Amino acid sequence: MPIVDAAQAQRRALAVLVAAQVLSGVGLAMGITVGALLAQDVLGSTGLAGLPSALFTAGSALAAVAVGRISHARGRRPGLASGYLTGAVGGVGVVVAAVLDNPVLLFVMLFVYGAGAATNLQARYAGADLAAPSHRGRALSTVLVATTLGGVLGPNLAAPTGALAETLCVPYLAGPFLLAAAAYGLAALVLAVWLRPDPLLLARELGVPAPATETAEVPGRPSLGGGVRAGGFVMALTQLIMVAIMTMTPVHMLDHGHGTAAAGAVIAIHVGAMYLPSPVSGWLVDRYGRLAVALASGLTLLAAGILAALAPGHSVALLAVALGLLGLGWNLGLVAGTAIVTDAVSLENRAKTQGAVDVSIAIAGAAGGLGSGLVVAASSYPALALAGGLLALAVVPVAAQTATARPNAAPPVAQ
Repeated sequence: MPIVDAAQAQRRALAVLVAAQVLSGVGLAMGITVGALLAQDVLGSTGLAGLPSALFTAGSALAAVAVGRISHARGRRPGLASGYLTGAVGGVGVVVAAVLDNPVLLFVMLFVYGAGAATNLQARYAGADLAAPSHRGRALSTVLVATTLGGVLGPNLAAPTGALAETLCVPYLAGPFLLAAAAYGLAALVLAVWLRPDPLLLARELGVPAPATETAEVPGRPSLGGGVRAGGFVMALTQLIMVAIMTMTPVHMLDHGHGTAAAGAVIAIHVGAMYLPSPVSGWLVDRYGRLAVALASGLTLLAAGILAALAPGHSVALLAVALGLLGLGWNLGLVAGTAIVTDAVSLENRAKTQGAVDVSIAIAGAAGGLGSGLVVAASSYPALALAGGLLALAVVPVAAQTATARPNAAPPVAQ
């Protein structure tokens, strides 16, 4: 296939992925904004306020495996579309459970809803399938940054959708999940109809060779080489810290007299910082290497934790800055870790390995979400934030001991 066809296919794939990510960003942010508040309202307990975050991140672990396996067997298009469709079903289920005042059904549906979050992350890999190694950081960051618009818009719609829900006799805090379900459903439709040709299948057809650093791979099995383990650790640790602090911030704010709108604004800034810096992060990864950006991630998360711990509860501005730094640190870790993992595996094993890595990310997020409520109930939000910041320093020795190989010469694929 001519080189120009691959370049055109890469541009088309990125355009479709961007459109889908804008939509999915709305669905992702809605759960972040009101999930903990909904659990606190249903259970009447701050200690279990992190349970929704734990549930939909645990659900995303199972979905990451499923999306990875479907993508491996049939391509990115059916894998990503099915993941978003499952997330939409979960969103509808959350609303039904809230109307029925059924906690068991609510938590089951939050688990199903987590498929949307897993798919949102998996989409970044599709952006890099046709990219040369020296351009992978920028390619995957293009997909990530698209989530920004929906992610920032979503939390600011929490209050209006809640009010609309009440007019429909739906509980206020369940209202945002109506919009989340619609957003995930539309994202699935966009991918199912327009992600053609499939980027992963086309990359295989082009005969992209396996990286020279992975000579011991077994075809069809996820690779667990040193690069995969290091990249996975960076992403899992940053996910755990980010989810833990983020989950309890709205609860902390409401405890200090702030309303849903203020909490939504802070989360909107946070989500924006998670995705908006992606083009710069991708350029930094390609220009200065995976190692340097992974180190920067740990230091940024440390600063976020310290600021969140020291910020007065009445200061929305300082909490917004802290959550912005938290999002930025996560972004740096995700982009660097993704590039490390993608460099380390061949196309034959890529989708399965990426799915397996994202399972560890989801499990870490689930642990962070569930543990965050327990830590705050036992101590305080500042203690949680400070502990998270200090834990981020674990990235430094791991990154320092991992010599990330320079990307191999690129095959004739899209730049």
